[in-house]
Amino acid sequence: MTPTNLQSTEVWPALPHSAWSDTCATLQLWAQVVGKIRLALMPPINHTWSVTFYTTVRGFTTSPMPHGTRMLQIDFDFIDHLLILATSDGSRSTIPLEPMTVAAFYRRVMDELDKLGTPVRIWPVPVEIAEPIPFEQDETHQSYDPEYARRFWRVLLQATRVFTVFRARFTGKVSLIHLFWGAMDLACTRFSGRPAPEHPSVAGLPDRVTRDAYSHEVSSAGFWPGAPGMEAMFYSYAYPEPPGYAQYPILPAEASYSTQMGEFVLPYEAVRSSSDPDATLLQFLQSTYEAAANCGQWDRAALEAATKPDQA
Repeated sequence: MTPTNLQSTEVWPALPHSAWSDTCATLQLWAQVVGKIRLALMPPINHTWSVTFYTTVRGFTTSPMPHGTRMLQIDFDFIDHLLILATSDGSRSTIPLEPMTVAAFYRRVMDELDKLGTPVRIWPVPVEIAEPIPFEQDETHQSYDPEYARRFWRVLLQATRVFTVFRARFTGKVSLIHLFWGAMDLACTRFSGRPAPEHPSVAGLPDRVTRDAYSHEVSSAGFWPGAPGMEAMFYSYAYPEPPGYAQYPILPAEASYSTQMGEFVLPYEAVRSSSDPDATLLQFLQSTYEAAANCGQWDRAALEAATKPDQA
């Protein structure tokens, strides 16, 4: 089979938010429909790690989810632009990814689940979104630009590749590199091993979710595709934020501490336009982790793998 022609062949493609703002909003809501299916089927795992998606060579996936004694998996494929629903007994169904309302997408997904003999009922209301519209009533969000959906996936895939190098440097408790469908951010989180103070409430999330996610001290880094008026960025934060964290010197020069967001940020475009994007991103990940670990007095000798000097 001849591979599908990829229009943008850049390793780190341009992703100006204004060019795909409507598609980004629609895709986030489609992802929430699928994410809530995962939430309904998976047994709870601490830090809500049971509900996340994972990048693949074609898009991102729920990974296998139990449905009785069968397993169900749902994949977003951004090469052929399909939503693929498959079961462990060989049954399979597809939905084209194309412009359609969230309401239509929700109905089609629920119908295909019923046809596969894997019905799932979810709470059909978006989360982490201002003024949410129930899925079955949302006739507003309906954009899908296949080129920019593909670009978003390719950024996720490249970020996962570099994050994997960073993740391998830590021998303490560390998350997988996963996509949280609430805000559509890719994240990797390191833990000091010490419990954290109770996290304050966060708008759009139940307290039990937030306090489970931040039950222990963390240094968490990730990628977020942006929002209207805000471009895509890499981020890094600590909870609880230790004294001196915001003032800690970090790299590269384009990175800074955002008092509005309470975290370090690095514009995606700064990584993309760098002469060595991998090294630039690793500088950011490593230096912001060191800000959390050094200011928070983590036991770095016990938590970190031996690292060659040129990897620091």
